[in-house]
Amino acid sequence: ISVISAGLVFIQPEERGVVISAIAPKGYREQALQPGLSWIVPFFETVKTYPIYRQTYTMSVSMGEGQVVGDDSILARTADGQEVSIDASVLFAIDPNRVVDIQITWQDRYMNDLVRPLARGVIRDVIAQYGIQDVYSTKRTEMTQKITDILSQKLGDDGLLMSAFVLRNISFSPEYAASVEQKQIAEQLAQQARYVVEQRRQEAEQARQVAQGSADAVVIRAQGEADARLIQADAEAKALEKIAQALAERPELLQYNFILKMSPGVQTIFLPNDVPYLFPLPTGGASTVPSLNELVPTPLPTPEPLPIPTATP
Repeated sequence: ISVISAGLVFIQPEERGVVISAIAPKGYREQALQPGLSWIVPFFETVKTYPIYRQTYTMSVSMGEGQVVGDDSILARTADGQEVSIDASVLFAIDPNRVVDIQITWQDRYMNDLVRPLARGVIRDVIAQYGIQDVYSTKRTEMTQKITDILSQKLGDDGLLMSAFVLRNISFSPEYAASVEQKQIAEQLAQQARYVVEQRRQEAEQARQVAQGSADAVVIRAQGEADARLIQADAEAKALEKIAQALAERPELLQYNFILKMSPGVQTIFLPNDVPYLFPLPTGGASTVPSLNELVPTPLPTPEPLPIPTATP
């Protein structure tokens, strides 16, 4: 019973087991042990288990974040010669179908001897294809995707499945960081200057439109006044023309208009002897025009003087 129990091996669901065998032709079983209870030959075979769950290898400048204590960031140079420091993480897992290959090729060294150097080399190679401005701004996404594609293929060739590559941070040299900061300040000042210029231009345009509106209002008002004067002059001319035509046909209208224009309070008219009447005297019959005797009032009688009183002695 002790011999049989010594040959029983239990594999966890997140593991696979590689059987190292002294009786197998190649020194190992070609098929990995699956999760559950398995039996091996006691004293002649042993089992090496490998995790197939997802693992993370981090390279960072911050102490305690990565597998290596201290600064483990990746120093790389861009296409224009600028030095950058990269913090990155690689998320991967062992291919369950290639656990035996991992045992033969890498054993427990696959993380430090495969993932770490391969990731650092690919990152340096890809960074060298881009300029410094592309690295930190315009083409960062493209660069990350290229690293992911190359690293995934290379790790897959050795039995590792990469699920993600995370570009955590990009740091620049102090000199370049200072120049970037100065450039950003200059761009902000230039943007502010453009804003001020645009604001002044809008204010000038607004003032021009107000002045143009005022000028247009003056022109419109003057044009209206001129048109009104023309209309009034035309009406007066037509009215005078009609009056002249009426007077030519009936001259007595002028005398009649003179009588109508006289003040209602006038009751007496004095005329010199040598001035003819402005209206014809009646020649007989009833007439609506008053005679001269009717126009001249009857003189009042002269009052008698009062006696002067005498004093009594």
